[in-house]
Amino acid sequence: MKQKIGKFQNSIAMLELKERTLYQNTLILGEEGSGKTHLANKIRHYVMANGIPTLYLDFSDPTIEQIEEKFKDADTFFYLRFEESEAFDNALNKAIEERRNIYMAVNPNYFASKRSVKSKLSQTIQKQELLEHYYYFFHEIASLNGFYTKFEDFLYYIFDLVNLKKFGFTFLTQPHEIFEDPRIKLLFTFLYLGRCSNAHYYNTAVLRSLKTNTFYYQYRMDNRSLLFNPIQSDIAIIDD
Repeated sequence: MKQKIGKFQNSIAMLELKERTLYQNTLILGEEGSGKTHLANKIRHYVMANGIPTLYLDFSDPTIEQIEEKFKDADTFFYLRFEESEAFDNALNKAIEERRNIYMAVNPNYFASKRSVKSKLSQTIQKQELLEHYYYFFHEIASLNGFYTKFEDFLYYIFDLVNLKKFGFTFLTQPHEIFEDPRIKLLFTFLYLGRCSNAHYYNTAVLRSLKTNTFYYQYRMDNRSLLFNPIQSDIAIIDD
């Protein structure tokens, strides 16, 4: 099953979501209003069309009224706000049992400030039922208090999640100074592409020059190699 979602600027080929989308990680990095949520929603619907439920974690902690309408289809939207309570645990467990597509508002301050302490939030996100059956989305915004206080700790948490999950995940974020650190570029390139590359999408000047729903696109080629699979790059224009 394939789904066309846009076109390339420098190629006659169409941008398609394929089976590998379900298992490989996707990083969507762009300024406010660039179309990150629009693109993520296309990926989300593709995942759901393949029979895989989704967990969308929004770390801006929105109320249900603040969430974009495109996510509120009654068949694909179940809102929860994270809290450390029995009522929340019961509601989450019921939603997982019913394989609901969950949109979870989360305050990142629930993460532990020390790597040696596993927070209730981390334990919840790493529930075995979620790891085995759900595709994850992480929606972060720039300058979010608490999220990057200990960025190294967050990286370890993400790498741990990658190793535990059956399916891939999509991470949406706005570019800020943390992504201009060469070491962070290196780590994220390995995490999402599987090797080093010229990661122009981490250059905020390049990002600001792109029109809405236009992204610098990179992905690993599917063909096997004794070394690293080559990476293809192009400008991708996402359909409205």
